[in-house]
Amino acid sequence: MPAHMLQLSSSYTTTTTIRAPPKGSPQNEGEKLENHPLYSEEDIRPEMKDDIYDPSYQDAEGPRPKFEFVWRNIILMCLLHLGALYGIILVPTCKFYTWLWAYVYYLISGLGITAGAHRLWSHRTYKARLPLRLFLIIANTMAFQNDVYEWARDHRAHHKFSETDADPHNSRRGFFFSHVGWLLVRKHPAVKEKGATLNLSDLKAEKLVMFQRRYYKPAVLLICFILPTLVPWFYWGETFLNSLCVATFLRYAVVLNATWLVNSAAHLYGYRPYDKNINSRENILVSLGAVGEGFHNYHHTFPYDYSASEYRWHINFTTFFIDCMAVLGLAYDRKKVSKTAVLARIKRTGDGSHKSA
Repeated sequence: MPAHMLQLSSSYTTTTTIRAPPKGSPQNEGEKLENHPLYSEEDIRPEMKDDIYDPSYQDAEGPRPKFEFVWRNIILMCLLHLGALYGIILVPTCKFYTWLWAYVYYLISGLGITAGAHRLWSHRTYKARLPLRLFLIIANTMAFQNDVYEWARDHRAHHKFSETDADPHNSRRGFFFSHVGWLLVRKHPAVKEKGATLNLSDLKAEKLVMFQRRYYKPAVLLICFILPTLVPWFYWGETFLNSLCVATFLRYAVVLNATWLVNSAAHLYGYRPYDKNINSRENILVSLGAVGEGFHNYHHTFPYDYSASEYRWHINFTTFFIDCMAVLGLAYDRKKVSKTAVLARIKRTGDGSHKSA
């Protein structure tokens, strides 16, 4: 094996935190999820609790409040997707460097969500040194899906109160609502009520996260829209229309929809090999588009695993990226659930679709 691969393998093994299931975990195969919360994180991630599913929370009885449309968001989303559709028509007329620029921008933007807002700041599944945190906060701004503080707050609520009215994109309200509809209406009162109970002190204490939040709007305008449009136009003579509709509108729309599919398709279509009692599912197609976030039944079962998957690099570019950053010394203390814990959970609550079942 080449020396650089040996180095990567060594770092990958020695810096990942492996833990067995905590003592006192339910072992009887027939025990129900609602009687036992998910595995305690005391051995793996003692500082984080607010992204663990709370099966005791139930929706209040009675009809839901009527939708209150946010017309600004509806109009902007329609304009964006019209521009993106026109961008698809223009793709064949673009220069090769414009295609490459749009793809690289998409990939970096995706990492800003997956490795940044999701696995680092929402779940604290690994730790990152300042250069990596700075890269991820810039990449996250490129993605324009709300600042890290708001994204992480909503995502923790999504995990803790999954598939209830306190879940911002509750998939029980249908594919369209969980995909994009939740952004086009005012939040359900339960989202605000339960979201206010979450402990977000770790986010408030991180200066970089709060700096992004303070200057988010001008930063988004510059990094998500102006920069990707001007670079192809100025540096290699791409037409302004191609730069705007392909490198900006189409690229941004693809990043948005790839992320939204984790909330919609990965909660409605696929297998549940780790926990059949929850809606989230394994969806390989979603993982392809969302650079590794489609192993969603695993992720909701073990939200504290930095790989968000049992299989690490398998269709999971985000895990590969984090491991490469670990080789460079920029990522460390990666949390990984032990094989023993995974197999025990498969036996206890899986739907029988796992190859070990």
